[in-house]
Amino acid sequence: MSYTLDKDGIYRPETPVAHRNEEYQESGFTTLLNMQSKHFWYVGRHKFLLGSLKKHLKESHKTAIDLGGGVGGWVKYLSEKFPHNFEEIALGDSSEVALIGARKILPKEASLYQVDLMATNWKEKWDVIFLLDVIEHCPDDISILKQAYESLKPGGLLIVTTPALMYFWSYNDDYSNHLRRYNISDYGRLAKLTGFNLIDARYFMFFLSPLYWLSRKTKPKNLSKEEVENAVQKEHAAPSRWVNFLLSKIFSAESPMGQYFKFPWGTSVLGVFEKP
Repeated sequence: MSYTLDKDGIYRPETPVAHRNEEYQESGFTTLLNMQSKHFWYVGRHKFLLGSLKKHLKESHKTAIDLGGGVGGWVKYLSEKFPHNFEEIALGDSSEVALIGARKILPKEASLYQVDLMATNWKEKWDVIFLLDVIEHCPDDISILKQAYESLKPGGLLIVTTPALMYFWSYNDDYSNHLRRYNISDYGRLAKLTGFNLIDARYFMFFLSPLYWLSRKTKPKNLSKEEVENAVQKEHAAPSRWVNFLLSKIFSAESPMGQYFKFPWGTSVLGVFEKP
C-alpha cells in the first residue's frame, strides 16, 4: 500500500483509516498537547527512553517512526535532544485530530503518517519503531507487533513501553481504556510469538511507585460517564508547579540509574525488541 502526501502535510494510505475511540478517546489529545512537554511523567519517561535508545541505536539506523504517538510529544523531544541522527523521523497515528495537532509543534522535517496499526502494510521500511503506551489499549497486541516486525528492516529495533504489573491496576486503567498491564515475562512471550529477539527489558518509575499506588488505591464510586471523563482529565493533567517540579526531579534522578540497574518493579516497563 502506498501513502500520498496531502495538503495538510499528512501521508495518507489508499484505504481510509478510521480511528478507534474505544481504544483511545480523541478528546484526550487536547489535554495531551497542552501538558506533554511539562508533566513530570512525560519528562521522566522521555529521559529514560532516550538513554535506552542511545544504548541500542546503531549507526545504520537512519529512519524512525513513533506509531500511535498521538500529538507527537516523543518525536518533538527526540528531534530536540537527539538531532541529526535520523534521515527520516516520523509520527504515525490513526487520528487525524492528533496529527493536525502534532503539526503545530513538530519541526517541519518530521513526517506525519495516518496509519492503522493493524494494517500498516509497510515492508522493511523503518530502522526503529516506537510503540509507547499503545498496545495496552489494543485487543490484539500480537498482530500489532507482527505488523511492526514486517515494517522493520532486518536488524531494526522495536521499542515498547506499557503500564507494568497487574498489581498496580487501578480505576485509572479502567478509565483510560487499558486492557492489561505487562511484566517482563509478557514481553518475552510476545517476542517468541512474533519473531523478535528481546534484547532488553526493564521496569521504570520505581522511586515513585509507592506514591502512585497510594494515590490510586481508592476508587471513586458511582460516577457518571461525564464524571469519569472529568476524572481522567484531572488524573492526566500536570499537578501544581512545585509538586510537578519535585516529582520531575525524582523521576529524572532515576532515569540514568535505570540504564545500569534493573529495578525489581516499576509502574511502567520498557522492552527493546530486535528483528533478526
